[in-house]
Amino acid sequence: MTGSARRRTGDSRYGERVPLVAAAVCPHPPLLVPEVAGSAAPELDDLRTACDTAVRRLLAADPDRVILLGTGPVTGPIRPPATGSLQPWGVDLDVPLVPGQPDRGAVLPLSLTIGAWLLARHDARPPLTAAPVSTGPAQTAPAHTAPVSAVQVAADAGLAELAALADEVAAAGDRVALLVLGDGSACRGEKSPGYDDPRALPYDQRVAGALADADLDVLLGLDPVVSAELKAAGRAPWQVLASAARAAGGGWRGELLHDAAPYGVAYFVASWERV
Repeated sequence: MTGSARRRTGDSRYGERVPLVAAAVCPHPPLLVPEVAGSAAPELDDLRTACDTAVRRLLAADPDRVILLGTGPVTGPIRPPATGSLQPWGVDLDVPLVPGQPDRGAVLPLSLTIGAWLLARHDARPPLTAAPVSTGPAQTAPAHTAPVSAVQVAADAGLAELAALADEVAAAGDRVALLVLGDGSACRGEKSPGYDDPRALPYDQRVAGALADADLDVLLGLDPVVSAELKAAGRAPWQVLASAARAAGGGWRGELLHDAAPYGVAYFVASWERV
């Protein structure tokens, strides 16, 4: 369930400049939000705690910009103001990309909505909407005030498109932190959203190992077709992360904080830092 990473290195195209300083990987199920989960909220308490830990470590890197990265209908940035809604999942709750933004602005896809919700649990500024009613952020979580932006990536994006997006992410600041949203396979059992597929467990084990070890080659080698067949929503965002980490160069250490598939969908939480 947890693991320490081996050190990974790569050549930097930025010389002494190291744009990416930290990353956190979290899943984006709507049930992560206690209001959506209702009476089932305690079932994901461990997952929420792991996500809070990953976000806390991300912010501890003192970034000058935090970028949320997750799947969406197209590839490209979503600039604030922007707002996600949990109404499709039965809860009248809006999630702004930036607390205090002047209006709703653009629409956030689910992945970035959950990312904004996770980040808001550690924000120093009061949110526009009511605070979550269940467990709050970890007590030692630092509040953050770094500028926040969001980037969505199409689920079927190819490696060239993902590499170009990674370059854009790297150019967003001198100390960029990535909050990467993505689920693993959705085919772990007959009651899973994608029904049972024997390839799902080995696929998820490979991803879990790569996130634990900050193994860029394994993440970049994930097959887009197989990933789509297994309904792994995280494939494209993970590959942007791997490309950005490789471009930044240096060594990386990862830790896998959570690895479970409670509803037939694999949920990973990982923290990456420079070494």
